[in-house]
Amino acid sequence: MMDDDRYGSDVLATDWKNAGRKTVPTVEAVRDLVIEEAATGFCGAIVRLEAQTVELEDYFGAKRVFPLGASFLIDGEPVKLVVPSRAPAGRGRTASGSFAVGEQKARVARASRIFVEGRHDAELVERVWGDDLRVEGVVVEYLEGVDDLDAIVREFAPDRGRRIGVLVDHLVPGSKESRIAEQVARGPFGAHVLVVGHPYIDIWQAVKPARVGLEAWPSIPRSVSWKHGICAALGLPHETQADIARAWKRILGQVRSYADLEPALLGRVEQLIDFVTEPLPRA
Repeated sequence: MMDDDRYGSDVLATDWKNAGRKTVPTVEAVRDLVIEEAATGFCGAIVRLEAQTVELEDYFGAKRVFPLGASFLIDGEPVKLVVPSRAPAGRGRTASGSFAVGEQKARVARASRIFVEGRHDAELVERVWGDDLRVEGVVVEYLEGVDDLDAIVREFAPDRGRRIGVLVDHLVPGSKESRIAEQVARGPFGAHVLVVGHPYIDIWQAVKPARVGLEAWPSIPRSVSWKHGICAALGLPHETQADIARAWKRILGQVRSYADLEPALLGRVEQLIDFVTEPLPRA
């Protein structure tokens, strides 16, 4: 008798019914997780979880409740939602991804400062890095525009232990902003000032477009105000400044953590925080 079995092993001894089927991953239904309910196409973030149901809130604030066992998708791929397991004892994370420090009180403010051009920019920095900045004792000040930056720096008179970091809108070569930044760098306090910027037309673009239901931020004609054009693309009112403010609040509300922002902004803010918190060299 031949030792080999030309027909192979017993097929009934294996899971032949599920052979070739793709395994659906299990995902914990944690708050702020963005998912899509496959049957209805409703997409939103998890805002409430019960024993058998999950409530989603979409970009426009609409809420719907679905059975926990319904068919859900993440980035177009099927997932199985489950009730989160009890978090193990240990350190949590802040919105920026840093380790949380529990009940530690905010540190007494450092002499160093971070100036952020634009009110929306400052609000976004506070939303993601606010906890970290309070622990580090770094105060963020709103900078209405960069035209007076050189005068602000001279009045502040920074030094090694009293630095200034500046986040500037749309800092690209040849722009007015880049010329001002170069002027500050060449000035008497240049060694103690760091001016960085992001490449986006507006800070809104630093939010990943998928967070507001877009595949990409649309290109807006120069003849149209950029924010007005974006609101129109999103189907939001944009006739008044109050409309624009409400649109921004909706966009900002979709930012849950650093993962919702583009890397070009993340790197610049982290660079500023490192700069203004760098310890003095030992004598």
